[in-house]
Amino acid sequence: MTHAPPDARVSLVETTPVVVAPVHRSWENLARQAIVAAFVVGAAIASAAVPWLPVTDAARMWQGAALAVVLLVLGALMARWPALRRAELVIPIGDFIAIGLLRFGTGDTQSVFLAIVVLPVIWIAAGPGRWRIVLPLVGVCVTLLLPLVLAPDQVLTVSELVRLIIAVLVYAAAGAVVNELSRRSLQKLTASQWHRRLAEAEVSQAAVVQRSLQPVDGSDLPARFRVAGACVPARTVGGDFYDWYATPDGGTAFTLGDVMGKGVGPGMIAAAVRTVIRSNVDDPDPAAALRRAAVGLNTGPTDTIGAQFTTCFHARISPDGMLRWVDAGHGLTVIRRADGTSEFLRSGHLPIGVGTSWTSDELSLRPGDSVISVSDGVLDLFGGSLDSIDRYRDFVSSRPDIDTVVSELVARAAGSEQEDDATVIAVTWGTA
Repeated sequence: MTHAPPDARVSLVETTPVVVAPVHRSWENLARQAIVAAFVVGAAIASAAVPWLPVTDAARMWQGAALAVVLLVLGALMARWPALRRAELVIPIGDFIAIGLLRFGTGDTQSVFLAIVVLPVIWIAAGPGRWRIVLPLVGVCVTLLLPLVLAPDQVLTVSELVRLIIAVLVYAAAGAVVNELSRRSLQKLTASQWHRRLAEAEVSQAAVVQRSLQPVDGSDLPARFRVAGACVPARTVGGDFYDWYATPDGGTAFTLGDVMGKGVGPGMIAAAVRTVIRSNVDDPDPAAALRRAAVGLNTGPTDTIGAQFTTCFHARISPDGMLRWVDAGHGLTVIRRADGTSEFLRSGHLPIGVGTSWTSDELSLRPGDSVISVSDGVLDLFGGSLDSIDRYRDFVSSRPDIDTVVSELVARAAGSEQEDDATVIAVTWGTA
């Protein structure tokens, strides 16, 4: 019976989702109010401690500081109970009153702390909506005109009125600028998110296409062959590919390729190489398929596709067990004999995109012998050091069959952080 491990197909497209930590907007109000409260309370303490800072009404000054602290507590409550966040603008509106009390208590028109009012102005104006320009304007008016409420007998001179009007206009202009910058930033963010969603949809579609090009099982192969294979990509779309199919002479052909790089670009090249190699099914020489693939990828003097070279192992096994194979810079294919011994198939050929010619080699298989080929990402599962090849060969030799080899490699790849695609294909001859 010919088959692939049931988890091999799943591993092709199931990748660990990237979990992005959410932005905790619930704490933004608390953080903003902490800054305002620090300035207001700090100003009150400084005025009480430093002789040359005037204090005209200590009670009002400390009332402003207390109000800022109360608003800070309200910000903490909003962070704790999301239902309260609907009234989040109550905090910066209250800050206008707190700053007005501080200003009145520290010299009124001569107070050096009026500039603190820019903080709630920016806080409100930074949100979406043109109405957020008007609200800070009203808030600044409240801050500046609060002394007329607290001291109704106070006379407002013409020069003081002009100064207040200019201050209101300046802070209103600042709010308008902040609101416009916020609006443009929001537009750019929205456009960026739209493009990101579009790109994610295209990548997902590319993953579906790549999955459809992978063989499902070995049910269409001759009875004397067993196959198993899997690909665990480092990203949604990988640069590795594997394939198997029946040949006209009653044998089996199979391929494993590794395009340099990861992502959609290498995935497209992998699909092209796989398609060209499979189209060469009628030619008994495996090297001819690689030569045709190299010609198909050659785009001319400025060969940008060729710059992303492809290492590839392609082989055909005849019904009588004759293995004909070609290796284009791959070097990670093992013959696992039925008695448990193993050896690598060596080749001096260059990868597709670098080399220009390839020739096939051949050897005879005995019943129960297996051909196992992996991408270099599999070696990372064994440490990625110079002796990882030896550890990998010992791993292959100690497993009873190709199903165990493939399933354990898939489990290792799925259970670790991958920097490269991990792909394996294995074929056993003479099992019937």
